[in-house]
Amino acid sequence: MTVWGGSFIATKIAVAEVSPISVIWLRFLIGWIVLGWFAYRQKELALSSWKDTLQFTWLGFLGITLHQWLQTYGLVTAQASTTAWLVSTAPIFMALMGWLFLKEKISSQIAAGILLATVGVMMVVSKGEIRSMLSGGFGQPGDMLVLLSAPNWAVYSAASRPVLQKHSAIKVTFYMVFFGWLLSSFQFVAGRHWSEFGQLSMNGWISILFLGVFCSALANIFYNDGLQYLPATQVGIFLYLEPLVATLIAAGLLSEEIMLATLFGGGLILAGVWLVNRNAADLANDQKSTREH
Repeated sequence: MTVWGGSFIATKIAVAEVSPISVIWLRFLIGWIVLGWFAYRQKELALSSWKDTLQFTWLGFLGITLHQWLQTYGLVTAQASTTAWLVSTAPIFMALMGWLFLKEKISSQIAAGILLATVGVMMVVSKGEIRSMLSGGFGQPGDMLVLLSAPNWAVYSAASRPVLQKHSAIKVTFYMVFFGWLLSSFQFVAGRHWSEFGQLSMNGWISILFLGVFCSALANIFYNDGLQYLPATQVGIFLYLEPLVATLIAAGLLSEEIMLATLFGGGLILAGVWLVNRNAADLANDQKSTREH
């Protein structure tokens, strides 16, 4: 979570020097190479069918090509700390999608959690000036792109569940990153963005290497490995550390101001997500118990 919290700052540094598509293309090329080494060692490189290929391609589009396009282009104007808080709303959108498309129940506490998180998002984006935001627009242009990445991640999470039941986490991650990187290559090659590499400073290269090796490869492996030993709900609690880490690092490296309104809004988001996660788990257990009886 510390690594992922730092990803927003590293991306912010990199997009100040080269285009967002160059950052996406480079970081996932590096991540794919590192993941390939792990997949090769575990003998998880074989594709058994065209159906597997299509599933991995779809996950790569959602989880890499589209998701990173929204976040990376959003970070051109959005603050790194703001981005981290907005991304943390993904579980809220997962609950809403379950209600809309899967006919899952929404209790009064889940509804309260969604309301809390919504107010929190408005606090974070407006820096406490909710009234002026309502009359004058939605914060920075990049804030909307980043916020859109949260429901996209919810769709990706739902789509990845059946695939992870059939294949190992390392195999899914390896091919998801590969096909996501491959799809992003069309925009990269069409714009001849390789000419930008000479513009990268030492800090720019360090940021992209950090994004590729640690954020795109190792952090995913650590996270999936943790899921093998800890319950998903316990692992999910650690996700709350990500925006907190991002806010502190952004203040130190990017001199982004830590505003009381941002912290208060972030607290509302985390409280809302906690309410949704806790009550969604209770509803799922109740439904399971009903089916068993």
